[in-house]
Amino acid sequence: MNDESVRAILAAHVRAIDGTCVGCRLWWSRLSPYPCWQVLWATSRQARAITARFLGGLR
Repeated sequence: MNDESVRAILAAHVRAIDGTCVGCRLWWSRLSPYPCWQVLWATSRQARAITARFLGGLR
């Protein structure tokens, strides 16, 4: 996956205050809400990229 894919996932899956994805929560509202794993993955990947850029700049 590239940065463009990560940005697309984060744009489509916006986290609510409680950490669940707004779109997934609306879709699954009749069942039980659950954390959106796509947002967790994309956020983690974005954080790793930012950290790598920061640490790469220190060398």
